[in-house]
Amino acid sequence: MITRHAAPRLIELAGYYPIVAITGPRQSGKTTLVRATFPDKPYASLEDPDVRALATTDPRGFLAQYPDGAIIDEVQRAPNLLSYLQTRVDNDRRTGLFVLTGSQQFGLMERISQSLAGRVGLLHLLPFAFDEITAARPTDGLEDWLWLGFYPPLHDRAIPPHVWFSDYLATYVERDVRSLLQVRDLDSFHRFVLMCAARSGQLLNLSALAADCGVTHNTAHAWIGVLEASYIVMRLTPFHRNFGKRLTKTPKLYFLDPGLAAWLTGVRGAPELTVGSLRGPLFETWVVSEFVKRRRNALRPEELHFWRDSTGNEVDLLVTRGEEVVAAVECKSGRTVAEDWFPPLERFTTLAGTPRRLLIHGGEADQPRTGTPVFGWRSIGHAMDLAFG
Repeated sequence: MITRHAAPRLIELAGYYPIVAITGPRQSGKTTLVRATFPDKPYASLEDPDVRALATTDPRGFLAQYPDGAIIDEVQRAPNLLSYLQTRVDNDRRTGLFVLTGSQQFGLMERISQSLAGRVGLLHLLPFAFDEITAARPTDGLEDWLWLGFYPPLHDRAIPPHVWFSDYLATYVERDVRSLLQVRDLDSFHRFVLMCAARSGQLLNLSALAADCGVTHNTAHAWIGVLEASYIVMRLTPFHRNFGKRLTKTPKLYFLDPGLAAWLTGVRGAPELTVGSLRGPLFETWVVSEFVKRRRNALRPEELHFWRDSTGNEVDLLVTRGEEVVAAVECKSGRTVAEDWFPPLERFTTLAGTPRRLLIHGGEADQPRTGTPVFGWRSIGHAMDLAFG
């Protein structure tokens, strides 16, 4: 089994809180992680109709089966159980009693905020990080990773990506979208998801996106929210500090898995990403997603943003602590380092002070340049070590 970077943090949280909750997209490995981390805890899946019926109709009886706690999978399927968990842990006072998992951020987080505030440690688990899985596929090139993505089933079951992603999207639409928003026109929603994938790495213009999909602005806003809640996409917000220049206030849209974005945009093989217009956006999507995974797996306090002014100067990714920018990161999918990649980073650091600067590119070579070290794509882990400090 592949060791997950989040496992030590999961154990740490279980030492602080009576309940630990793990959220994340479907098929990101939540169940595998918690069962491997807590092998001695009983396990109950609320996807099982019989188990769910007991947890729903007799929650006290259900919890009484587990005097020393348990792993409860897909807990949002029995939302009222959380209120009974509150009473149980308040009376018991031990830490690390229950480990909960859930795939719907809306369904789980809303109930947790209502019932378990102050009693639960939260961990967000995304698909594999590159550093977790690369040893299993050491000969794969960048294009292979951008095409395949990082969902665990694609690495342990040898399912062709076009088959798995098609089934994943259909299942996701059926289970999550209908339950959250009661979307009736699934064709329109499919088209909306495709349009979002084509915009990964770009500024999010909701009005234009809605018009292209033939839906209202309010509908597009609600659908983006559902995609975020299900950990399909994220919005990267612009850095808000004013350096005397007019700054964009529009977020950028990113898919959290480059393989899913590639499939949705029509990529059906890694060679298609050797060149072409999709290579750059998917490379940037991958880099941003790796930074997001590093932050969440390590429970780091830093925030991620981008910077862009009204004249078009832009830095792809900023690592910040409060108002302080600790690192400025540029992503370039080209294989050969070009001198014109560096000026945006240099312009930004003259405004922001002296954050660490680094550049990650689509070639193999690292270059220890003074001021802005360059990292090849395989060295993204070292780049993040420098960025987060």
